[in-house]
Amino acid sequence: MNNQQWIERYLQYLRIEKGVAANTLMAYKHDLAMYAEHLGKIAVLEAQSADVAGFIKFLYQEQELKPRSAARAIASVRGFHRFLILERATSINPTATIDAPKWWKPLPHVLSIEEVDRLLAAPDATTASGSRDKAMLEVIYATGLRVSELTGLKMDGLNIESRFVRCIGKGDKERVIPLGDSAAAAVESYLKSGRARVASEYVFITEKGRPLTRKEFEKTVWEYGAKVGITKRITPHVLRHSFATHLLERGADLRAVQMMLGHADIATTEIYTHVIRERLKAVYKNFHPRA
Repeated sequence: MNNQQWIERYLQYLRIEKGVAANTLMAYKHDLAMYAEHLGKIAVLEAQSADVAGFIKFLYQEQELKPRSAARAIASVRGFHRFLILERATSINPTATIDAPKWWKPLPHVLSIEEVDRLLAAPDATTASGSRDKAMLEVIYATGLRVSELTGLKMDGLNIESRFVRCIGKGDKERVIPLGDSAAAAVESYLKSGRARVASEYVFITEKGRPLTRKEFEKTVWEYGAKVGITKRITPHVLRHSFATHLLERGADLRAVQMMLGHADIATTEIYTHVIRERLKAVYKNFHPRA
């Protein structure tokens, strides 16, 4: 098989055997396409450590990637070569002695509770679109859903009476998340008077019955943030970050928050404990007389 055929076989393995999400597969495909471009006529089964080292140089000098993006691309190549060994196509791993570039994971942006309250009150719930927007904002803050999970939420995944939502997250993994009273009331009001009377399996739809896209909702969040004077960078993911941070600030169990967010690794959830520590430091510095 040629390099492209091996790449396609690896992507198929990730999709079928590992259940990797579509967006992640696209990122891997892009990274491995760059790797194949760099190798040129060199067969991937014959690649050496020098070829991988050259690829890192290629990422920085020709593609001008930042360390985080370069680290992801190299991780893609590492996984690819481990797959080739797993397939017994080769016994050589040219990435074994290569160090990935280091990058610091930035702390997530979060809103204060007062800012969240202002944002949730921004939509005009007396209009159909305002009712929908309020329900979406309430749900994303109440559940910590990813924006794709929110816009893809289906009617059979919503249970207002029992106060929970069920969604399919990364890796096609299903999870159930509690739904607070405020969010449930907003959704119930939207379903009764704001939702278009058209047949659709999706909860949040346009007046023509089409589910909102993530880009449309991202624009909506930004516009409401600007309307109420929030100067921080605000996106649906900031509301997800705020959901997790506010829960942990009030003593929620880290494992429970991990389950609600759908993180495979608890280390991903632990970033929010760093946010809390940084906020405590800021309070101390601002108010302690000898800080």
